[in-house]
Amino acid sequence: MNLILGSIIVFASVLGGFAAGGGHIAALWQPFELVIILGAALGGFIIANPMSVVMASLKSIPGLFTGAKYKKADYLDALGFMYDLFTKARKEGLMGIEGDVEEPANSALFQKYPRLLKDHHATEFISDYMRLVVSGNMNPFELDNLMDIEINNHHHEAEAGAHAVQRVGDGLPAFGIVAAVLGIVHTMAALGGPMSELGTLVAAALVGTLSGILIAYGFVSPISTVMERYAAEETRYLSCLKACILANVQGYSPQVAVEFGRKTMSSGFRPSFSELEKHLRGGA
Repeated sequence: MNLILGSIIVFASVLGGFAAGGGHIAALWQPFELVIILGAALGGFIIANPMSVVMASLKSIPGLFTGAKYKKADYLDALGFMYDLFTKARKEGLMGIEGDVEEPANSALFQKYPRLLKDHHATEFISDYMRLVVSGNMNPFELDNLMDIEINNHHHEAEAGAHAVQRVGDGLPAFGIVAAVLGIVHTMAALGGPMSELGTLVAAALVGTLSGILIAYGFVSPISTVMERYAAEETRYLSCLKACILANVQGYSPQVAVEFGRKTMSSGFRPSFSELEKHLRGGA
């Protein structure tokens, strides 16, 4: 929603101000300038990045329109699941949850929380580390270090697309200059022709510079910032799960273990203590 609203404001401000100053908006429509700028930027993007990053960046586009991946309900479901999992382990022993962590898709406990089960990374994270806990006595410090390594690796991979898009944004003004220079070359080749034609060619060349700068700072750079923020939100979500698991391994009760997770949440998502307790007891 923010992407659409922000784009409308950018276009309305730039085009509205230009038109209000007596400019003709039709003069800004130079499709061949856009072909040069966007084509060169796309080519450079593909050259600079492995195909996995290119595909991941393209797949992230729909998420820019739907908003943040994680909402308060996702955190509540995650804490609710961790509470149920730890409670089951306390009642039935660690072997009682072995089937749940070995085959999450077939687990009635996981299926009770479809938001969590749909999140491949979170489900795999929980399953992998609870499997380690079930398989033997894990040293909390070693488990903490291993979790940090995985979360950091995942964060860097998630941010790779954002950094790649930001580099494209940094290069777009230069591609706008390339388009403008090519326009000037075209203008020079037409010297001797009517002044009206020369004026049109010069205007088209200047639009190339304008387009490169506008696309870079009005759209591509802000999009890369959004992608980076989404990657950070996923890291915070995994960190919440990590806190719950570590607290459980250290011997805290299920209620206290999920409280550790609640404390890692940002203020915009964090439920109150009573709100979480109500959710855990099935009242939300």
